[in-house]
Amino acid sequence: MADPLGLIGNTSALHGPMIPPNRGGATRDPSQPSFKDLLNQQIDQVNQLQNDAKEAIEDLATGRRDDLESVMIATQKADTAFRMLLQVRNKVMDAYEEVKQLRV
Repeated sequence: MADPLGLIGNTSALHGPMIPPNRGGATRDPSQPSFKDLLNQQIDQVNQLQNDAKEAIEDLATGRRDDLESVMIATQKADTAFRMLLQVRNKVMDAYEEVKQLRV
């Protein structure tokens, strides 16, 4: 089995200087968006996909559109994006529950 991190034969990596954890809060690069910003962007994108799918269904029902394939693709994209966002929310909630259980 290969060592992807290169730590098996390298014992100096294990005995290097210990860097204490940052207790005052994590520093981040201000040019990078925050997790909140990324999450809001993803929510907006999922909302836009759902609106596009709704509009495509309405267009198909009223006869303004006759290509069923694009309507199906739009609804599948919206469904997949929503399910992915739901899984992200579930993972965040699981992490929150785990942190809540930590004893200080």
